[in-house]
Amino acid sequence: MKFTNGYWQLLPGVQVLRPRSIADVVVGEDTLTVYSATVPLTSRGDTLNRPLVTVTFTSPMDDVIGVRIEHHTGGVDPRPQFGLSRSEADVKVVADASVASFTSGGLTARVAAEGAWHVDFEAGGRVLTSSTARSVGVVTDGEGQRFVHEQLSLGVDEHVYGLGERFGAFVKNGQSVDIWNADGGTATEQAYKNVPFYLSDAGYGVFVDHPGHVSFEVGSEAVSRTQFSVSGQTLQYYVVHGPSPKEVLRRYTALTGRPARIPAWSYGLWLSTSFTTQYDEATVMSFVDGMAERGLPLSVFHFDCFWMRAFHWTDFTWDPATFPDPVGLLDRLHDKGLKVCVWINPYIAQRSRLFDEGRAGGFLVTRADGSVWQTDDWQAGMALVDFTNPAAVAWYQGHLRHLLVQGVDAFKTDFGERIPTDVVWHDGSDPERMHNYYTHLYNRAVFEVLEAERGVGEAVLFARSATAGGQQFPVHWGGDCESTFVSMAESLRGGLSLASSGFGFWSHDIGGFEGTPDAAVFKRWLAFGMLSSHSRLHGSDSYRVPWAFDDEAVDVARLFTRLKLSLMPYLGRLGEDAHDQGLPVMRPMVLEFPDDPGAATVATQYMLGESLLVAPVFTADGQVNVYVPEGTWTSLLTGEQVTGPRWFAEKHDFLSLPVYVRPDTVLPVGAREDRPDYAWADGVTLRLYELADGHRSVTTIPSPSGGEPATFVVTRSGDTVRVAARDARGPWRVQVPAGGPGVLTVDATGEAEVELAL
Repeated sequence: MKFTNGYWQLLPGVQVLRPRSIADVVVGEDTLTVYSATVPLTSRGDTLNRPLVTVTFTSPMDDVIGVRIEHHTGGVDPRPQFGLSRSEADVKVVADASVASFTSGGLTARVAAEGAWHVDFEAGGRVLTSSTARSVGVVTDGEGQRFVHEQLSLGVDEHVYGLGERFGAFVKNGQSVDIWNADGGTATEQAYKNVPFYLSDAGYGVFVDHPGHVSFEVGSEAVSRTQFSVSGQTLQYYVVHGPSPKEVLRRYTALTGRPARIPAWSYGLWLSTSFTTQYDEATVMSFVDGMAERGLPLSVFHFDCFWMRAFHWTDFTWDPATFPDPVGLLDRLHDKGLKVCVWINPYIAQRSRLFDEGRAGGFLVTRADGSVWQTDDWQAGMALVDFTNPAAVAWYQGHLRHLLVQGVDAFKTDFGERIPTDVVWHDGSDPERMHNYYTHLYNRAVFEVLEAERGVGEAVLFARSATAGGQQFPVHWGGDCESTFVSMAESLRGGLSLASSGFGFWSHDIGGFEGTPDAAVFKRWLAFGMLSSHSRLHGSDSYRVPWAFDDEAVDVARLFTRLKLSLMPYLGRLGEDAHDQGLPVMRPMVLEFPDDPGAATVATQYMLGESLLVAPVFTADGQVNVYVPEGTWTSLLTGEQVTGPRWFAEKHDFLSLPVYVRPDTVLPVGAREDRPDYAWADGVTLRLYELADGHRSVTTIPSPSGGEPATFVVTRSGDTVRVAARDARGPWRVQVPAGGPGVLTVDATGEAEVELAL
């Protein structure tokens, strides 16, 4: 939200109180509180009829400093609140007549203790960002509404990323961003997943601890600052130190939550009925059998909305006209080695068998007069489950539990964005704050019942909406995109922004959702989709089986599905890193190469983990521009090499795309390519790419069944490479690709040490 008219003037009706003169600094055991008058203090008379701005510094964990800016402090803490994890921080607070400092780990807030307001956030001997004389504002607009804003400085050539899954420009400088969940597709400035956190390549991130509407002006109100504002009398934010972007995300996700461990089978290919298509069991089985007949490995079959009857969403009842034997159907799909996902949402239509039950039990959101809140937008007369009511959560979970008993394995948790603000919540939550936070309660309720019934590590969602902390309940997909190359690119930007916001896993509708893609779009999107963390064929009003497009689409699907499954020893470890460290599987280039200026703005490619560069092709003719950072990179598909840092152009047919292996990489490749949930270490091949003299690395290959991981220690000294295996099960192989895999190969069995002469 903007409050100024240019640099000098305020917008009509706007009044702003700013800290102008430090009145007092109070040092606590682990807090620092600064009281600042809103006028210069030249005499005792200046203390009369003058507001104070109170700013308190705290720390929830090392290298994270919380800043609380308050006008009037007598309010009641509203609900909901983000659930933040806290640990004992190494805090040091000191003050003298001119400067006070608050230090947490390696991060210091250095505060002017006299004169004008000024705070520098420092680490590693340099200033990361600052709050200056015009940064803090307590605002009253022309309608009497109150706001608090902060403006943190932006450096020369500093770039800002994140703020949730946003489909516009990847670098957020110059943008105005409202943190307000909306069902707006991928082609607008609206977003399903709004996260009040931004990541800077200057060595820090900022999390605004407010679950409701937060406005960000990233160099768009004051070009040299990032402004963020909330309604009310209080603004709480946290500065998270890196220094690297990876370290920022590690600390931010330690604060807000890290993704749960996900099942190995979820990495495989998901096939959907699509949305409004006509289908029954015969249609479903024809798709499943058609995939098998064409050698297309399939892991999950998804039933979208119309597994339930029209006008009855959501009632969790299979349409008897279409699926008269749902338990038998699920058994038959399981017999083919598939998992099953079904679509749900938190809206209860008036015709649903659950509507009267929910109304009688007090499980539905109401208006102030006690009536059930209803709308015809989406489902006729639909109501909304009140997840602030524990009894409503148990009621909703009970119906999900019945589906799990039938044989359902996962849920697509659609919607959760159309949340009204003119309602009353069971626990008294502030409706404005609940608008974004609702999706967190919704997805948590579904995820928890999956963990309870299927076991920890077996729960997985396909979720559309989220806010800060939602990364704890994976997986998330990008929402409704058009079936075009342009929309394919905007979907990638959304995924990169979400990764920059602390989300570890992400997917998208291969081929696009709205409309039917032409064969070229579908085939290019297939390659991109199978090199994403999760992969689903889904559309709106047309099927997405590959043979519906052309014979080559089948070949493309087969090639890239099998490639992904062969990479499971690598992808499985990336999933563990997401769970343990909060690092995304798909990563913006800047996350891996923060010191490379050429990587700062790249938004048409990504790193799949730390070792694989993937550049989707967004053209029918196969022309693509690729940026490689420093070193000699090797094509995973052809063995051809290119040396960076530089941009270069390539042309690819539909059975190819740029996938480059980072130099100095040990890449584990699995022995199977027919399913994702095999014993990843058995028969694994370690491919060694451009190992530097003096190289030493430990490659860990987790067990999808939860057993001990296998580890391989690789060292190079001169022309000798040694590989030592620990806890390896069965045979394994080492390859040194040079112009293509297999030029130099050594085999070993179990725990062993091998030596290669290069």
